Amino acid sequence: MSNTTFPGKSPAKPHNTAHRRRETDWRLFLRLVPYAKQHKRSLIIAMSMLVPVAIANAAQPLLIGQAISLIRNEPSTYRFFQRDTLMQGLYVVEIGLLITVLIKLFLNGIQGYLIQQVGQKITASIRQDLFHHVTSLAVRFFDRTPVGKLITRLTSDVEVLGDVFSTGAIGIIADLFSMLVIAGFMFSIQWQLALFLIIIMIPIALLIIYFQQQYRRANYKAREELSGLNSQLQENITGIRVVQLFRREKFNSRLFYQTNKDYVREVDRTIFFDSSVSATLEWIALIAVAGVLWIGGWLLLKEQLTFGILSTFIFYAQKLFEPLQQFAEKFTVIQAGFTAIERVSDILDEPIEIRDKVNSRALAGFEFGYIDEIIENLDTVENNENEVARGEIRFEDVWFAYKDDDYVIKNLNFTIHPGEKIALVGPTGAGKSSIIRLLCRLYEPTKGRILVDGIDIRDVPQGELRRYLAVILQDGFIFAGDVKGNITLGDGYTFEEVQAAAEKTNVSQFIEQLPQGYHTQMRERGTNLSSGQKQLLAFARAAIRNPQVLVLDEATASLDVGTEALVQEALDELLLGRTAIIIAHRLSTIRNVDRIFVLKRGELIEEGSHEQLLTEGGLYATLHNLQMLGNQ
Repeated sequence: MSNTTFPGKSPAKPHNTAHRRRETDWRLFLRLVPYAKQHKRSLIIAMSMLVPVAIANAAQPLLIGQAISLIRNEPSTYRFFQRDTLMQGLYVVEIGLLITVLIKLFLNGIQGYLIQQVGQKITASIRQDLFHHVTSLAVRFFDRTPVGKLITRLTSDVEVLGDVFSTGAIGIIADLFSMLVIAGFMFSIQWQLALFLIIIMIPIALLIIYFQQQYRRANYKAREELSGLNSQLQENITGIRVVQLFRREKFNSRLFYQTNKDYVREVDRTIFFDSSVSATLEWIALIAVAGVLWIGGWLLLKEQLTFGILSTFIFYAQKLFEPLQQFAEKFTVIQAGFTAIERVSDILDEPIEIRDKVNSRALAGFEFGYIDEIIENLDTVENNENEVARGEIRFEDVWFAYKDDDYVIKNLNFTIHPGEKIALVGPTGAGKSSIIRLLCRLYEPTKGRILVDGIDIRDVPQGELRRYLAVILQDGFIFAGDVKGNITLGDGYTFEEVQAAAEKTNVSQFIEQLPQGYHTQMRERGTNLSSGQKQLLAFARAAIRNPQVLVLDEATASLDVGTEALVQEALDELLLGRTAIIIAHRLSTIRNVDRIFVLKRGELIEEGSHEQLLTEGGLYATLHNLQMLGNQ
């Protein structure tokens, strides 16, 4: 499904876990119905098999009772089984039993296959929707949500949802239908014993409902503990170098032990309530059989019942509680599934803060071409007075806070002209990276607006905006896959374009030295590359997208002197005709920019060229002098 909201739910709004827990099971189940409708043909075929299976199941005790009545020559024997000899009558009964067994085996096999198949397809659809929704959420969501928690909901929670249909829902319908058919057979044979068995089921049903409610609560807590377990595991694996360097193995092991212990405790509670249901049903089934024998024996002594009918009801007492026990087991699966629905819904109901407007505007004259096109036309652009210059960035009264009113950007106003090279400078926490995140629309400003070429970035499609801007971070992220794929990132660039981008940024030599060149497989996070090599790929990744605005966040910090010289040469060419924003901590690298913006606690306090700021003797001059002193 293409939409990112859970089918059957109201429009996305901030979730409330306490309210969601009060939702009825029926409403939770309805959230899965749109997914099931996609496979209604298979479901209809599977449901149509319930009737013959239930009838075959209910007929077996009746046939066994008829065999006993036939042997004892009782008046309760049906005329159909009365043949010339006893053996002929028994043969008919045996054939009937064989037919019922074959029907159950054959149709149950087909039904089970269809239901399991539908369950897996539903699971895949929900997982796909969940993944699409998660990757569409704003970065703010990931700031407060542990990765392990998301992985748990994308994997094990979604897997449980498939069981709601494949094992739970359809199985419960089958069990209920089977019990109704058995009840119908019983009342048609002897209403007193039938009524006794039905009455005894009422308190059992209430007891099962109570245990299932307790199981539901325990299961929810267990799933939450599992999320915490996975989050802790993911954190330790991701930070294994720090764990080992600082000898935190034992300390982290103790933390994990406690989390693991809490998880086991909650799982034990679910096992207790699940086992309580099974144990209760075992005892009640024995009581039911004893009750049938007691009442049936009394009726037998009064000659109001035959041995054949009594035998039939003994088997019916067992048959009636078999689907009830299966019903209870599947109801446990359903309850676990409802817990998973609640947890998955918490994610799917998370509002997508940053959306494209329906009437989004395109950035004038911007096309997703290759870098050669703009470089070849630079002279034409510069000499053409009618050409509209592109790459202007304007912040107007921008305020921003990651949470509440704790502003990290305060009343920011500035304009970067097309083709201008700007550096952002300031101490740690000054707001430099926050400005870039706002510009790329990873976050929305709390107040104010940001314009690119005179257009509010909220009016520009995100895909176009993020091609218009190219950001090269200090730590280039590498995906599992080959080198070519890490440059194109799924966009339809040709191999020739990839090679040209690598040559333009002077990284082709390094790529060609790899074992399979552009087809060399990268490990997760690029662990088979050095930090400098990963950064080189990031330059090629940006160059191939022909950005109008280039953002460099300490982009050359991971490079050695020789490599940095090559990249600087490529940058000089790449920056021609483009607006550039450079975040730099080494002030010696930004002397040649057009202007320097000096930030402190989210405010722009100084602005000017390198020489101007040194002359003014403000914060920039202080930072510069401290660095010069440190380099001596």
